[in-house]
Amino acid sequence: MYAAISAMHLLLKKFCYLSDKDTYMSLLLLNSRFLLKSCGQILLALILLSYSLLVSADTAIEYRLGIDDTVKVSVFQQPDLTTISKIDASGRIALPLVGEIVLAGLTKADAERAISEALKRGGYLKNPQVSILVEQYQSAQVSVLGYVNGPGRYVIERTSSVIDMLANAGGLKVEAGDVLLVVRGGGRNAKKTEVDLLKFQQGDLSQNIELKAGDLVLVPRMEEFYIYGEVKAAGIYRLRRNMTVMQGLSVGGGLTDRGSRKKIVISRQQAGKVIEKKTALDDTLQANDVIYVKESIF
Repeated sequence: MYAAISAMHLLLKKFCYLSDKDTYMSLLLLNSRFLLKSCGQILLALILLSYSLLVSADTAIEYRLGIDDTVKVSVFQQPDLTTISKIDASGRIALPLVGEIVLAGLTKADAERAISEALKRGGYLKNPQVSILVEQYQSAQVSVLGYVNGPGRYVIERTSSVIDMLANAGGLKVEAGDVLLVVRGGGRNAKKTEVDLLKFQQGDLSQNIELKAGDLVLVPRMEEFYIYGEVKAAGIYRLRRNMTVMQGLSVGGGLTDRGSRKKIVISRQQAGKVIEKKTALDDTLQANDVIYVKESIF
């Protein structure tokens, strides 16, 4: 499901670049019948939630220009002053008339104001109307690792959330867990934040946290449990949250004719040791539990 959400989000993003919210919403509405039919109401609701996050991005912290970003500077009715330049290692770009000016660390609005003031101070224009377009975002990147289809480093464009980065990374693999980890900073000062995709699915928008330059999004493998013995389909299976022994056995196809409900044993790792104990059907499974169904005497 999460892979489908990411794929749809990325497809719409390519059409709209997440800057035209009306276009984004229109595409969602046009495809709502298809989404409901093929993916169900939950998937459509999640994609609509991503739109609500897009709307809220207007009030989020603005992107700050950085080293290696490529910007296009234009001055209204002054085409000769139009410049496309990459911000150098000192945080500056060179502009006609005013020379070098520091843009790194400034928001787009602040940078436009700084260039306008420089043109006025030099006596070149009385009221210059300056606009800046970021053509390439290179200074702010986030790493996405683990069970995603396209692990790597991705550029933050304006404001980017966890769901944005998962979409950029091609979505989650089938084996991906439903609790992700965002690591911010390094060493002893590193801050780790869990992102619960199931809570996000249920409408908790706080799980879709905004990312910052240098963040690491780590997608772990899903939690698993094992079944063997007198079951129809022994093997390794995904552990669902709060899954009981009975539910686990049903995933494995149930007991064979020779299997005994009274002889079900779980092997569980505790404090570095493997403990074997009898279990009831309503007991809750834990990660890496091994269910063994013994043969009935009769």
